[in-house]
Amino acid sequence: MKFTSLVDLFEKSCQAHGSRDLFGTKRDGAWYWVSYAEVKRQVDAARAGLAALGVGKGDKVCMISNNRIEWAVLAYATYSLGAAYVPMYEAQHAEEWEFIVDDCGGKVLIAATRAIFEKTRGFVGQLPSLQHVLCLEGDAGAPESYAHLLEQGRKAPVAPVFPQSSDLAGLIYTSGTTGKPKGVLLSHGNFASNVSAVHAIFPMSAGDRSLSFLPWAHSFGQTCELHCLLSMGASMALNSAVEKLVDELGEVKPTLLFSVPRIFNRLYDKITKDISAKPAPIQLLFKGALRTAAAKRDGKPVSAIDNVKLAIADKLIFTKVRGRLGGNLRYAFSGGAALSREVAEFIDGLGILVYEGYGLTETSPIATANCPGGRKIGSVGRAIPDVKIIIDKSVTNDEKNGEILVQGPNIMQGYHNRPEENAQVLMTDGSFRTGDMGHVDADGYLWITGRIKEQYKLENGKYVVPAPLEEQLKLSSFITNVMIFGDNKPYNVALIVPDEPTVLQWAASNGVSGPFAEILKNERLKAKISQELETFSHEFRAFDRIKKFSLIPEDFSIQNDMLTPSMKLKRRNVLKKWGAEIEALYRLPPVLWCPNHPPRAPSCAGAVKTSLRSCVRRVTPDA
Repeated sequence: MKFTSLVDLFEKSCQAHGSRDLFGTKRDGAWYWVSYAEVKRQVDAARAGLAALGVGKGDKVCMISNNRIEWAVLAYATYSLGAAYVPMYEAQHAEEWEFIVDDCGGKVLIAATRAIFEKTRGFVGQLPSLQHVLCLEGDAGAPESYAHLLEQGRKAPVAPVFPQSSDLAGLIYTSGTTGKPKGVLLSHGNFASNVSAVHAIFPMSAGDRSLSFLPWAHSFGQTCELHCLLSMGASMALNSAVEKLVDELGEVKPTLLFSVPRIFNRLYDKITKDISAKPAPIQLLFKGALRTAAAKRDGKPVSAIDNVKLAIADKLIFTKVRGRLGGNLRYAFSGGAALSREVAEFIDGLGILVYEGYGLTETSPIATANCPGGRKIGSVGRAIPDVKIIIDKSVTNDEKNGEILVQGPNIMQGYHNRPEENAQVLMTDGSFRTGDMGHVDADGYLWITGRIKEQYKLENGKYVVPAPLEEQLKLSSFITNVMIFGDNKPYNVALIVPDEPTVLQWAASNGVSGPFAEILKNERLKAKISQELETFSHEFRAFDRIKKFSLIPEDFSIQNDMLTPSMKLKRRNVLKKWGAEIEALYRLPPVLWCPNHPPRAPSCAGAVKTSLRSCVRRVTPDA
């Protein structure tokens, strides 16, 4: 199905699926569902209420909220007035909200909670464009409440406006890993082209259901889940909290899961930990079944005995894992960052098909995707319909990998009020420079190899792209987060955030006591972490690997401004706080853990000694 605008999409879907469930929310331990028809009535009322506040074509309506029914209602109400929707995260700081509302010229600001409302109500009078601040909480008697907005709207209905494809639908502000957030201008045609492409390559239907936890304020969650599933008549349960995700998957029993690698990594970590605690025969059965599943996926011959073992493992182990996730998953979609091939193959082996795609906010966001009948694990798929991928090797001077350029109807209109940056990324032929590195294979599949802006050069002239190794290292149950650094240095070092439960369990088993921060100073723990680094980085080039590291007790988070709301690492902020720690690593004598002599014995637990000189060449940066 082809759509021309998000209003066209919404109106057609509500007309076709009025009686079906659309959104589910959990209250007092039970799930309650609202239909397409009921959401349509709320959108009609909200549209008229916004119109009464003076919202019209070209205006901006700003929203600070996590996913909730009102978020979607106000989005589609805004679109149907010819206005643009500007979502923000509840986790952002007040100064970011203020910057975004001012930068986009917001006319109305809506706050999810009373606390956010109190922080932002003073923006009226301070920001020249802002005329109203509303709150989703409160009853109809409060003039600033959402309930009052709907009540006023019901009294004076307003017909929907059907925008042109070229009309602005919204601004999605990028994460701001290198400075102030940039407003990405996305038209109705940008969004609609992505939704139409998904219809063409994925056989989803009104019978599908998801458990929505990715923020709709980010392009992945908004386009791929909200707009796409609504366009198909499918339903979405709204996750009450990420820490309750697995439990709620079992309750909602979704057929689709939209996720980022971090969630799949946690699933991988939990399952592997659980299996490692089982008797040896179960562990052997599990590992053998995964190998058989991989062989079958790759079209390799499989013996009758292996097929029987796979069937037994599926019944005894895999079915239980799928049951924890609801038991009905048909597809799992991964995006937002690179998914480790090891994790993808692991999840796939359990009988859950993972489809990885690629894109950016600036591409609405989908540019490429694996899909049924066209999938290579490890790749991010082929270009979606009407989109073209170009590899510019002149940027990287690499025979294989170059900068990824995207052409198609999904390309943004530009960055709001950023003409110089627009000139850097929007080419005269319509191409968009992504800043990502990769290559396209003979079958048209795109493979991502890193981020050009994150690439740096060691003293020896070797180029390093840290993100792929960082993601691989996070597969260790001992490592929650990691940042690698080595710009213009002799070798790579790292800041490692250890996984507290795993470390405390290790400490109890090894007779190490004390507070978590003190345990991190233990030399035996450092030796164990070093072994984990070697295990999970052995396939990387020698100069990519970490030669020294520091264990830090504080995780990178949105709250401490080390992560963006879309969970990307703010390297400049990490360096600002932990720069002295990193520099100290280069001043200390080299501690090169030898993979041939695990650091269990005293002779291998400190700086390189005479007894290890024969192994030094195998672990030095220039090896």
